[in-house]
This record gives sequence, structure tokens and C-alpha cells, in this order.
Amino acid sequence: MTARGRRHLLRPLAVILAGLALQGCISPSADSIGRYTSPIGGSPVISNETPYSAALRCMSGIVGQHPVRIAIGQIADYTGKIEADGSGRKVTAGAALMAMTAFSKSGVHMVERFDTSVAELELKYANNKLIGDDKNPNDGDFRKIMAGSIPGSDYYVVGGITELNFNIRSENAGGTGGGTATNATTGTLGGAMYVMNVGLDLRLVNTSTLEVADVISYQKQIIGRQISAGVFDFLGTNFFDISAGESALEPIQLAVRSVIERAALEMITRIYRIPPGSVCGATLNSANDPLSDRPYPYPYQASNQPGPAYRPTAYSMENSNEARQNPYRGYSGSDAVGDVRLRGRY
Repeated sequence: MTARGRRHLLRPLAVILAGLALQGCISPSADSIGRYTSPIGGSPVISNETPYSAALRCMSGIVGQHPVRIAIGQIADYTGKIEADGSGRKVTAGAALMAMTAFSKSGVHMVERFDTSVAELELKYANNKLIGDDKNPNDGDFRKIMAGSIPGSDYYVVGGITELNFNIRSENAGGTGGGTATNATTGTLGGAMYVMNVGLDLRLVNTSTLEVADVISYQKQIIGRQISAGVFDFLGTNFFDISAGESALEPIQLAVRSVIERAALEMITRIYRIPPGSVCGATLNSANDPLSDRPYPYPYQASNQPGPAYRPTAYSMENSNEARQNPYRGYSGSDAVGDVRLRGRY
């Protein structure tokens, strides 16, 4: 058989082999659990952590004993950056949800103000006497609307993602080398790195007076890299061109979560006057965190015992209601520590 005839026979054989290979992945009839194919993957669900999650959870032993109620408001994306293909925004629109998770990790007593649609609908049904007793729906009993049943917030957090700067700096290098003969082996190697950043601005606002009690502005840099290599060689009458590459970008949305959790950690530390040398400060799971030893401008009372033994000055008062209304009591004037300012006279 001629070489041309063998090529004509190889083509349908290749098609048949490809079909047999695909038959092992996709079936024209569903299996016993209703699937045509089994999905790839199988990575387990894990906790969504940042380098500051451990420090936030450490604080739950301190802040959980005190009655300050905090609500999370709108934390919007103010960068204005969208994908080039129009598929959506570059930065998550769920920053407020990330902030709720961050404050929840630290045990802060939160009240819902972000999405009250279900509560408002339930209130409407209860007002029309439509919500009754589930066990005895025909006995005429219905949910009562009690004045003052919803606790108010003492402070609320608002702000936004204000920076997304691409390619702050990039570096790349590459090279090609090999023999000078026509059929000599040649190789290529190259790599590149680039840096971008995200920025966040948050405010802590007194719900009763609308005074801005605390402002925090943080940013985090994000790094990406690309590496590629290739070999081109002749072996007899055949040639081979082999290349491989790897690229990685630190997740942008995880960077946003990290900035939010670091801001929440700072804000909670200021609200409760937790000393920077406390045991929670030592749990920062971030190498050489530049903010781990920041000074704080107001007095605090601490003992030699870690955890709940640290008592904020405001809560040393017997009247806890007064403390709840103003956890910054005892600090007077306006002072600045880095990018955080405490305003007003208390």
C-alpha cells in the first residue's frame, strides 16, 4: 500500500478513536442519577480566610461582652472600572457583605440594616393580621406588633472601594539561545511580573448624632507573574516545538476582603481600646504586618491576663447604657494616628 493510501486510512481511524475516547466522558443517555457526564474537579469547600481572620476571632472574647451595636451600610465600588468585554465590574459589589463577615468574626453585636426587605414584608403582613400561630392557625391568634421590639444601632459603617490601579510597575526579561546550524536546538525562556493595588475608605458614624467617629483608609498591593519556556529541535526528518508557561495573579476580590478585614480589625481595636500589645495582636497571620504595632491615642485599662481581662475604659463605668451610647467617652479632642482620625469632643 502506498503512503498516500495509508494516510487515507488513518483519517477515519483517528475519527473513530476520538469518538471512542469521548464515549468514556459523555453518554447519549443519562445514568442512574440523571447525568450525561461526571463533572471534573472535586475540590472541597474550605473557609474563606485572610491573614487577619485569626486576629478578628481572637477579639471575640473581648468585644462579645460589651453592648455596642454596629450596623453595616453601603460599601460600594467607586473605582468605576469595568471589564473590557462589558461582562461586569472589575471589583466585587459585595464589599458590605465582606464587612459583615469581618465584624461577625470578632463577635461584634450587629443589627441588620443592609437588607430589611423580608423584615419589612413580615411587618406588613403582621400589621394586616395575616401572620398567625403555626400550630393553631384557626384560633384567631396573630403576631403582635410590639413598640420598641427592634434594637437600634449605636454606630454604623459605610464607605467604598476607592482605588484600583493597574500596572503600578512591571518588569520582564527573556532570552533565546541555541546552536547556529540549521537543525540545531534552540530554546527560549522569559518571565514577567507586575503590580497593582486596591484601596478602601471606611467611616464609623454615630447613629444618633451622625458624627463621624472614625475614618480608615487602607490599600493593598497585588502581584502577578508570568513564566514561559520553550525548546525547538530537529530530530532526523522531524522537528519538535515544545513550550510551557505559567501565570498567576493574586485574587483581586480576596485582596479586597483582606483590606476590609484589616480595616475592621483596626476599627474594632479603637472602639474597645484594645492595647496593641494584647494577645490578639500577636495572632496576625501576616508576615511583617506594618500596622501590627500602631499606637492608639486614648487610655485603656489592662491587666496582666490576656483575652477578656482587657477592659475598655468606657465599660469600666457602672452605667452600661452610657457606655453603649459612646464607647469613645474619655477621649477628648481631635487626634490623628496615621490615616485614622477620631473626631469630636466626648
